[in-house]
Amino acid sequence: MDKDLQGKTALVTGAASGIGKAVALLYGQHGANVMLSDIDEAQGQQVAEQLKTAGVNARFFKADVGDPVQCQQLVEETVSSFGQLDIACNNAGIGGELNLTADYSLEGWQKIINVNLNSVFYCLKYELEAMLRQNTPGSIINMASILGQVGTAHSPGYVAAKHGILGLTQTAAIEYAARGIRINAVGPAYIDTPLLNVLSDDVRKMLIGLHPIGRLGRAEEVAELVIWLSSDKASFVTSSYYPIDGGYLAQ
Repeated sequence: MDKDLQGKTALVTGAASGIGKAVALLYGQHGANVMLSDIDEAQGQQVAEQLKTAGVNARFFKADVGDPVQCQQLVEETVSSFGQLDIACNNAGIGGELNLTADYSLEGWQKIINVNLNSVFYCLKYELEAMLRQNTPGSIINMASILGQVGTAHSPGYVAAKHGILGLTQTAAIEYAARGIRINAVGPAYIDTPLLNVLSDDVRKMLIGLHPIGRLGRAEEVAELVIWLSSDKASFVTSSYYPIDGGYLAQ
């Protein structure tokens, strides 16, 4: 394994399972120190222990990224624990309410915008502040979705939040490019994670059919893209949106 992130410190939100877990594990394999965060403390601690067993300098910090104070504390704890913050993957998110727009509850809207969009702004704000204080290069990856580029019925809140992430990513990337901080977004299609475990076999087959490649994605595949964007191999890449979708957006 290429230790191209040796000596770097990476922060991952939503790191207890799914894509976040895969990203955290791969950061460790590439030599980074890893700060993991999630609201699921038990699962998050398990992933941290898995990294430590593999010889990685890793810590878990419980935080609800929908709370700006906790986002600030998370970044401060990362810098305090490892001395710096070089890389961040703002991955935490939820599926949210499924409903037609006219029937969508106000509570459901507020919750998903807070967890899926506000949280990315909160984390990004404090991550940028930390990187700017260090005056060192940095890379931030915001987890969007294929639904950051297209719409889908019954998910107005989710779609709006993911579209918002793309605009936020581009704006911040323009602002801080000259300071050496690269900011990009990744757009996974339907990935085979615990979030999909609640689906019936029929719905699962329907989702598979939306991908010309003929299957759902794997969290590890998304993690590989995140690692590349985090590394110096992507040194000229900023303000970009990278779908990883098995052909979903092409049809």
